[in-house]
Amino acid sequence: MRKIPLLAALTLAASLLSAPAQAAETYPFQNPALPLEQRVEDLLGRLTLDEKLGLLHQSQPAIPRLGIAYHKNGTEALHGVGWSNHLNDNWNQKFATGTVFPQAIGLASTWDTDLIKKVGSAVGDEARGYNAVDPVLWGLQVWAPVVDLLRDPRAGRNEEGYSEDPLLTGAISTAYGKGLQGDDPKYLKTAPVLKHYLAYNNENNRSLTSSNLTPKLKHEYYEPAFKAAISADAATGVMASYNLVNGRPNHVNPDLNDAVRSWTDKTLYNPSDAWGPHALTDLEHYYDNKPEAFAAVLKAGLDSFTIDGSDISIMVANLKAALAQGFITEANVDKSVRSVLSIRTRLGHFDPDGGPYKKITADVINSDANKRLNRETAGKAAVLLKNSGVLPLAKPKSAAVVGPLSAKLYRDWYSGQLPYQVTPLDGVKERVSDVTAGEGLERIALKHLDSGKYITATGTGPDDNATLSDTAPIAASQWDLTDWTGGVSTLRNAGNGKLLGGDWRSLDTDDAEPDGWYVSQQFALEKQSDGSHLIRYAGYETVEGWFALPDAYVGITAEGALGLVPKAQAARFAKEVVSDGVAAAAAQAAKAEVAVVVVGSHPFVAGREFHDRDNLQLGEGQRRLIEAVRKANPRTVVVLETSYPVIVDAPTLLWTTHAGAETGHAIADVLFGDVNPGGRLTQTWPATDDLPSILDYDLTKTGMTYLYGQDKPLYAFGHGLSYTSFAYQGLRVQGERVSVKVTNTGRAKGDEVVQLYTHQQSSRFEQPVKQLRGFQRVTLNPGETRTVTFALKKSDLAVWDHTRGKWTVENATHDVLVGSSSDRIRQSTTLRVSGETVPVRDLTRTTRAMDFDDYSGVAFADESKVRGEVVEGSAGDWVSFTGAAWGSRLTASVASVGGGSFEVRRGSPTGTLLATVQVPATGGIYQYGTVNASVKAGTGSVFLVFKGDLRIKDFAFTRS
Repeated sequence: MRKIPLLAALTLAASLLSAPAQAAETYPFQNPALPLEQRVEDLLGRLTLDEKLGLLHQSQPAIPRLGIAYHKNGTEALHGVGWSNHLNDNWNQKFATGTVFPQAIGLASTWDTDLIKKVGSAVGDEARGYNAVDPVLWGLQVWAPVVDLLRDPRAGRNEEGYSEDPLLTGAISTAYGKGLQGDDPKYLKTAPVLKHYLAYNNENNRSLTSSNLTPKLKHEYYEPAFKAAISADAATGVMASYNLVNGRPNHVNPDLNDAVRSWTDKTLYNPSDAWGPHALTDLEHYYDNKPEAFAAVLKAGLDSFTIDGSDISIMVANLKAALAQGFITEANVDKSVRSVLSIRTRLGHFDPDGGPYKKITADVINSDANKRLNRETAGKAAVLLKNSGVLPLAKPKSAAVVGPLSAKLYRDWYSGQLPYQVTPLDGVKERVSDVTAGEGLERIALKHLDSGKYITATGTGPDDNATLSDTAPIAASQWDLTDWTGGVSTLRNAGNGKLLGGDWRSLDTDDAEPDGWYVSQQFALEKQSDGSHLIRYAGYETVEGWFALPDAYVGITAEGALGLVPKAQAARFAKEVVSDGVAAAAAQAAKAEVAVVVVGSHPFVAGREFHDRDNLQLGEGQRRLIEAVRKANPRTVVVLETSYPVIVDAPTLLWTTHAGAETGHAIADVLFGDVNPGGRLTQTWPATDDLPSILDYDLTKTGMTYLYGQDKPLYAFGHGLSYTSFAYQGLRVQGERVSVKVTNTGRAKGDEVVQLYTHQQSSRFEQPVKQLRGFQRVTLNPGETRTVTFALKKSDLAVWDHTRGKWTVENATHDVLVGSSSDRIRQSTTLRVSGETVPVRDLTRTTRAMDFDDYSGVAFADESKVRGEVVEGSAGDWVSFTGAAWGSRLTASVASVGGGSFEVRRGSPTGTLLATVQVPATGGIYQYGTVNASVKAGTGSVFLVFKGDLRIKDFAFTRS
């Protein structure tokens, strides 16, 4: 009997599990020759209501009578095939072990859209390869790319996004999406979904916080990042985000239909985020019952419910109740089912042969070509922040490679498991014969001052808790202390190699790495004035209401055991240094020709999904390591491996993100000059972590990002150095083309990222300091000159005119700026644009209160649960309308629970009082009444100053 290879056997078994009994009849929806719409309508017409409803879930049951297989949407594919949940294994998370490319922020740091399309294509191939092995587990709707704008580096999911700039984010996401879905004009390799719509860039209390979006920033900043890929047909849908925007949860955001679907003529298939529909009733209490909430989700423009694992019954029951109660009709259901069927048809699900991409097999997973692409991408993503002349390294005979990240690579929450590891130490060892190494960590013992006993590991099993031991510090009571970022550390036991972790109220040593949803291996050693230390527990579950111990410290529990207690009961410990890894690293560096210090962040520690960062400081131990090694050896290179900006300084500093299995090769390629660094930063690195509230999304107020920032950063948007030099000359603007000559004036071949910015010199509206309009990464040989040309259309310079609710190009002069970063402009000129002059604001017409020119204190709120936005204020808050003309009769639409008033003032919030308008109680925040007042007509600025709790929807100052 001929033996079947293991991979073939697995593939066969999976196909038998997933394929339903084929229908005897062949239906039109199975005919690839028919138009897509005809196939979809044919299948839709054959489905029962129950079958339709089942297709609206993330875990879509098979329909054997029609030959339709089970389908799960939502394979994570952020920077490689990550993970999915398995129907046949209790919905447990299963990780891929394929190619892990650099984190998303690293992909964008290449500023190379052609390369990123190749990466997306490789990931799409591997997704198909996994699907060939197990189609039940590895669905082909992939949840990537993430286009959340990185307007605040403290956000816990910083590494998942591309940039703080919408144009760069749009370009990279478009490239990655096109790669994921393939080039076939009819079929999809995978179906990429953009995450997460809209204005989602904080984690703490994410389902309860509302992002404040002015109309200007919504249209000019937050939406364009999504519009780029959708309008380029590089994505097949958007996922709603957990947060609210202007008081309305994004899972019922009407723009999912009104805006997003208007950007393309292709059918989109929009899923909810995990558990998001339930949050409408269970967390946000936006609706009183689930039938109404689920109906609202469907009507707003979502087509798939990512809830309750593989159990569709809860969704089906609530949608049936919604139908029975008249919240939706079957036409609403059909609309979303069409979206599902359209994308599944394009994936080849209903073709007899599975479509052209069905031929891709598991052979592509972690292929040699993809390993090479990983290495190339990681090398091109590296950013040289500073160089004192140490780099590139000129074939040193000896090197010291030290630091907590020198001999270890880490995955992140949305990546698969690394199939192998080439660490920075490995990369250097391949090139230098004499290499010494060390982590540079303190090994400590923690002595309980009241008892004189030491925190000790008793084993590695789930029931083996850490205890206090009478013994002198031995291996089991010694801990390697890694200071990560934000003051958070991990403690690795010297005896068993496991990390100290919190386990409800006890402590254990079960895990080798920080991991899990709550990452319970996080602690902070807090030094007291007497030299002792308190040990704060920093696992992420401390923010959960059920944990009931938000301020948890290590101490002696009521049962007399070592565990977690309130701060008032925290135990004091002496930190005894058993061995000083910093001193040892410095000694190694002193003896070596060069030193490489590899420091940075851990992707799971001090910030991740569901948890923002408090600050951007590199850990104290890592900072001490850098200083000690630099002092011991001036020829020191610091390699900084982080998922987000940190505040750190060194004469020679190379940044990389966590870049996959080939990280060490890529770093060595750059250190030794095989790759000339050409990566550039995609977000501003602040010089301080004294930043505005992370919950304030109005960049014009906070000054966050290069667009509106006035403070000098540590490193600017677009920054990055090279081993060669470049000269710019001959900037010209001709029609809709901008060109500049760039010359490599150095001795090495290198890449320059040429960046085009503009600034509008005068405007009716607030303008960015500068704004990216185009970029190109070019490779030049020594002495080579190339003309780099950008398209700059008049429409690109349009701004959102909130006074008239439309885009407009103003009559204005623009600075045209070309350089190597946002703060290093090399050539400039001006461009006179013939446009329109925005007219005086006519407040005699009905004006939305949200269309203000300026504001203070107010909140932006939902006019109703379906659509519309209003201004909500309390005493002292105000909105203003400038450059305006108004009549003598004010009519305003207002809502108030308890009644209140607002003043109409001219010129300023304390200017001439034109009227005081009394607002009676209207019966609720969604119940609006009309109020009137007489004012003196005039021109200039009008301020509406709140004197009580109320909402203003719109108003008009008509002429008598």
